[in-house]
Amino acid sequence: MHIVASGAGASVPPAVPAASRPLRAAPHGPPARHTIAVLQVEQILLGPRRLGCDIDALLRRAGIPAALLQSPSARVSEDQFAALMRAMRRVTRDEFWGLLNRPLAPGVFAQACRALIHCATLEDALRVGLQQYRLHLHDFVPRLQQHDGRATLLLLPRAPATPCRLYAESTFAFQAYGVANWLAARRIPLAGVDLAAPPPAPRGSARRSDTERVFNTQVRYGQPHTALHFDAAWLRLPVVQDAASLQAFLRDTPRNLLTRYRDDSCLAERIRRHLRGHLDGELPSLEQMAETLRLTPQTLRRRLRDEGRGYQSIKDSLRRDAAIGFLEHTDLPLQQVALRVGFSEPSTFHRAFKKWTGVAPGEYRQRQMMGCAA
Repeated sequence: MHIVASGAGASVPPAVPAASRPLRAAPHGPPARHTIAVLQVEQILLGPRRLGCDIDALLRRAGIPAALLQSPSARVSEDQFAALMRAMRRVTRDEFWGLLNRPLAPGVFAQACRALIHCATLEDALRVGLQQYRLHLHDFVPRLQQHDGRATLLLLPRAPATPCRLYAESTFAFQAYGVANWLAARRIPLAGVDLAAPPPAPRGSARRSDTERVFNTQVRYGQPHTALHFDAAWLRLPVVQDAASLQAFLRDTPRNLLTRYRDDSCLAERIRRHLRGHLDGELPSLEQMAETLRLTPQTLRRRLRDEGRGYQSIKDSLRRDAAIGFLEHTDLPLQQVALRVGFSEPSTFHRAFKKWTGVAPGEYRQRQMMGCAA
């Protein structure tokens, strides 16, 4: 992550110090990029479905096998998800893909960003951007509030709480957060996230973990309003982007909103990078990882809990994402894939993969190939 120092006189909360022993992944580790729950695909397709769009055609444009939607635990790549967002925007002519009662005309996002780069501070930029969006949004009203040293990006509803509106609010909050990180050229730590959307069903726990991973904080569901909370001191950060960097930013949106300022310094991501170099063997226990980090097991559990993560879930998601990467991008036999992600018995790997994604690894690869050939 590229970090630009704040201007003279700016006071921002100090960064959490890294553990005394740094963790590094092996230079030739397996393909283990983060993936996205197919339940997120289902959610983002709510708008195009409401408009009567050809869903299969949209999925083909994004390289997503339609058969994956039949497996609630399946995953897609970040590139596929970004390609789906671009395809939906072109087809619906709406930057919120039919989720809202009135379309948001293409170009609003770029126009707002052009205004933001001329602001002096992050606070100025957020207020300008939210004011512009209030001219276009009719289902909810975004506002920036400050109280007792805490800043809150608050979305006040003006339309019935339909699944479409609730997902649109979550999307707006995520995109606003991504833009704020880009404007300051650093990731702004959140103190908490409130979502008006109901909590995912038990089978949707992957969607919940995705949301908490993206925001890197505890997420509360079923709240009266969707809101992001953070220390108000971050509002004093200077805007460091200009017209040149804006052009590159817009060219790679929305993918950069998914990946650009991911918090690679957070404890869960550092552990994931370390474990990546040990996937073909037995992964360290929590106690061993705590010793490597020079933390007590209790402290490690608490810090991961503060990030909305668990040690076992980090190990499982890494193995799952690595396996998906091998299945999608290599011709390795399934037995070799199993060994590469730490399973000595193919049958054990089959059971674990089916638990993670809802389908067996061979079927997953076949569906992926069918989607690419369509």
